[in-house]
Amino acid sequence: MLQRQVDQDDVTLEEQVVAVQHGDENARHHLLSSYQPFIATAVSKVCKRYIDTKQDDEFSIGLMAFNEALDSYSKDKGSSFLTFARLVISRKVIDYIRKESNHFGTVSLDQSEEDEDQSPTDWKLSHAAKQAFEQDQDAWYRQIEIEEYNQKLKEYKLSFSELATISPKHHDAKESAKEVARVVYHNDEIREYVLTKKRLPIKKVEPLVSVSKKTIERNRKYILAIFILLTEDFMYLKDYVQGVSE
Repeated sequence: MLQRQVDQDDVTLEEQVVAVQHGDENARHHLLSSYQPFIATAVSKVCKRYIDTKQDDEFSIGLMAFNEALDSYSKDKGSSFLTFARLVISRKVIDYIRKESNHFGTVSLDQSEEDEDQSPTDWKLSHAAKQAFEQDQDAWYRQIEIEEYNQKLKEYKLSFSELATISPKHHDAKESAKEVARVVYHNDEIREYVLTKKRLPIKKVEPLVSVSKKTIERNRKYILAIFILLTEDFMYLKDYVQGVSE
């Protein structure tokens, strides 16, 4: 039954994970299959090299870690499932590398011992294949982040498609709005209010910032959109929206 639900746009990843935790093995199989590119990317970042999903033991460790994350994830931990899964994968792969060998980090995408025995043509083909893999992984990961971000925006009655419309047109106004979002994020009381109520307490924010109440109200949606970026681990989107950092 869940396999039919998985194809629906309004079913979030977290809801699918809950279904797995309630015994839906079809959902587990679907997620383990669909998120292999995410797993390979997470493992590759730890190993600092290209990961072959069919040959590298580290990928198998990452796959088992992702499966473990499906069972142990809880929304109460305060992070998205992908953030939690990436952390579990990183820890498991690092533990595996420490136990198995001392060559952690010695093989890179740019050079390996095998490369020395390759002809220039073979090396170029191999290097091009690895670069294509990286580009595919990055594109896939960006798309996953956009989908996750859009789900978060919906909680605040916002959408990814309207970001260009709600973004302040002038650079100074945009930077001021980002600064307001940082103030909201770093204030424990206000941050908790926004996370719970899904709205911005303008009267509480106004005394803490250098912009007017009217300006805060005008840029309210954009401030909330930036706030969400700060509270979630959206690496690619933070780079896309320049200047968004804690």
